[in-house]
Amino acid sequence: MKLIRKNVDKTGDGSVVLVPEDPEDMWHAYNLIAEGDQVRSSTIRKVQNESSTGSSSSSRVRTTLTISVETIDFDTQAQVLRLKGRNIEENQFVKMGAYHTIDLEVNRAFTLTKPEWDSIALERIEMACDVTQNADVAAVIMQDGLAHVCLITSSMTLVRSKIDVAIPRKRKGYVQQHEKGLNKFYEAVMQGIMRHVNFDVVKCVLIASPGFVKDQFYEYMFQQAVKTDNKVLIDNKSKFMLVHSSSGFKHSLKEVLQDPAVIAKMSDTKAAGEVKALETFYTTLQLEPAKAFYGKKHVCKAADAQAIETLLISDNLFRCQDLATRKEYVQLVESVRDSGGEVKIFSSMHVSGEQLAQLTGVAAILRFPMPELEDSGNEGSDGSESD
Repeated sequence: MKLIRKNVDKTGDGSVVLVPEDPEDMWHAYNLIAEGDQVRSSTIRKVQNESSTGSSSSSRVRTTLTISVETIDFDTQAQVLRLKGRNIEENQFVKMGAYHTIDLEVNRAFTLTKPEWDSIALERIEMACDVTQNADVAAVIMQDGLAHVCLITSSMTLVRSKIDVAIPRKRKGYVQQHEKGLNKFYEAVMQGIMRHVNFDVVKCVLIASPGFVKDQFYEYMFQQAVKTDNKVLIDNKSKFMLVHSSSGFKHSLKEVLQDPAVIAKMSDTKAAGEVKALETFYTTLQLEPAKAFYGKKHVCKAADAQAIETLLISDNLFRCQDLATRKEYVQLVESVRDSGGEVKIFSSMHVSGEQLAQLTGVAAILRFPMPELEDSGNEGSDGSESD
């Protein structure tokens, strides 16, 4: 994301001009834009023209509109953000108050005006414009006949390709067919990696599986790379890392990212920080339950006592339509920071964010035990489910 202009005064009123540079920037825009905000952007409108003879024809014209946003629709697979609302500025093609849907486009600027820019929104702009936080980890989670090629960015886990190949069972006299099926599967996974992993950006490619599937695939891939003189794979061999997972499904990514060797390899990514914070929370909850709480009620009480060392909060909570509720969460974040605590904002599109969502979306690790919070009610302080 590129920041062209920022005009926000001390009261929080103002606008910014942003240019999304890649599809992931649409996710940041989705987290920035709220209902009631004003968005100005170039868009295409179908216009009806009536000639002097009474015949009508329609044409599509490109025009610049400013709408007051009423509906926000984000397609996670196509990475498309659609904003629907009423036109609030005079335009030769669109009447005032007429509805229009703007599709935000990559490399096309848009102006976002908010009645109040809070610290979370301004922080999101800084994060989106930080070029160091782009996708730098890829993962292949596999088992016999099934593989998922994923890209792990700072804010989401994207499944880029699912490979499902039927492999004949190893039976006496049919070993060749089994081998042929395996090779077909490995070839499909290898092509998935070549197609979806950008080795110029990616620092680490995790290959995870139960048993020896990962080792056999790794051996096959580099045998083929040498045979076909695939320089991309050969030059980036050091970036591949083999780790254990319990299955070839996406949810196994959680345990892969918690592997100490993986954490060491990707220690400079935001994704690793989130995973580590969540793991620390679960450990504290098991060993010292009076120092780990989740649920808005308990976390807010702990914040009032300035007891929070680390606050874990999902970005999903800042997208609520009720402005008063959003303000409460913004104030919670600010109060924790003011008291010297650390705040981790989890992406709901990331594996760790999905885990946090199961714990109401807000959790806290405390500086000192507060057993009185445990006694004040059972609204999510008596244990947790970790799947």
